[in-house]
Amino acid sequence: MAPPVVENGTGSNTTNVLKIVGNPASDVWQGVNLTLTSLVDLATTQTMTMDVYSADPITFLVKVTGGSGSAGTVAASVTHPGGNTWQTIPFTFNTSLDGQAALANGTYSGFVIHTYWAPGETSFFPNVTKPARTFYVDNIRGPLGTPVVTPSPAVPAPTPPARAAADVVSIYSDAYSPITFDNFDAGWCGGAATTEVQIVGNNTLKKNSGVVCHGIEFQSNKLDLSAFTHIHFDFYITDTDLTGDVFNVKLVDFGGGTAEASALEININGGSTPQLVANQWVSVDVPITALGGVVANNLTRSDVAQIGITTAMVSNVWYDNIYLHKNTTLSSENFNVSKVRLYPNPATNILNIESVVAIQNISVVNVLGQEVITKNVDSSSVSLDISNLQAGIYVIRTSIDGNISSTKFIKE
Repeated sequence: MAPPVVENGTGSNTTNVLKIVGNPASDVWQGVNLTLTSLVDLATTQTMTMDVYSADPITFLVKVTGGSGSAGTVAASVTHPGGNTWQTIPFTFNTSLDGQAALANGTYSGFVIHTYWAPGETSFFPNVTKPARTFYVDNIRGPLGTPVVTPSPAVPAPTPPARAAADVVSIYSDAYSPITFDNFDAGWCGGAATTEVQIVGNNTLKKNSGVVCHGIEFQSNKLDLSAFTHIHFDFYITDTDLTGDVFNVKLVDFGGGTAEASALEININGGSTPQLVANQWVSVDVPITALGGVVANNLTRSDVAQIGITTAMVSNVWYDNIYLHKNTTLSSENFNVSKVRLYPNPATNILNIESVVAIQNISVVNVLGQEVITKNVDSSSVSLDISNLQAGIYVIRTSIDGNISSTKFIKE
């Protein structure tokens, strides 16, 4: 349909109004999406009002979208008797229309006006028609809502121990260098799965609302993980009702072929050990050399090409430090030597790197695993020019007495 137009009203309403013109040649569900600058709260009462002007009798469909928490999209029918008059028409979100939930039950940030509908219908097909029509709306009103405060971790995930580079394969962590990916977010469940956020300066993945799985692809860099004895990941949830909840990490082995041949899964739920716990970081570090407990399916992992992360929890899920290791750590002395400090982070032109002892080599690696900067140094303090890098996330690797330390930074 043509974009709606704001123009002067007529009759008893001469303020700015929204003119909506239907298009008989387009889809029957055509309409306009509005983003509300003030939220509407329909948790207690489900009724809103809207001023409508039309020459002819019309019925159209409205929806509220962007519901907080478990509040899904809901729809209501609006009917105007025509007669070239402005009328304030109430409508209530308490009936299942267009396959949506029957009852509004939360705070909403979006409002949709579908140009067509038919009295008494529950879906667009087969009885909703699309004749030429023009009508006007104004003063869309409902109970004022307040933004929902999304809880988040107050502390970052625990810092992993220092490990020799040969003893760890990192999928996502500030502590270790990542592997090379074909696609870190393959969209297996539709849409982007995660957003990277910082929690007290630590890069962390936050699951996007409505997406239940995260696919990570590295088919051009398949890994033989047979020698790695443990898998580790940290996650944080806020859901206190754990019924049906799960946090699952799956290693997909291609067995020398081009598709999944077997998979090793680690399943964490409300009754497992370790188990789901709300409002605290849960660290999972389990051996994968034998089945049992949270480890299931097939132990084969000589040709791993994908990793899948699945959770049935709708929102408020964070995770970090996904890696496999050989259950070895560096000594505390080597760990202290390998520590480095980066600032500012994010950085625009200059990234400062400091260590307690001299750094021998610095390299910068992009998300594809490509080395974009390398520099030999012999100093405990380095100012690195990153002005020519494209904006994005990078890993800086520092070599100190043969130990490699990897830290993420953001180039703005």
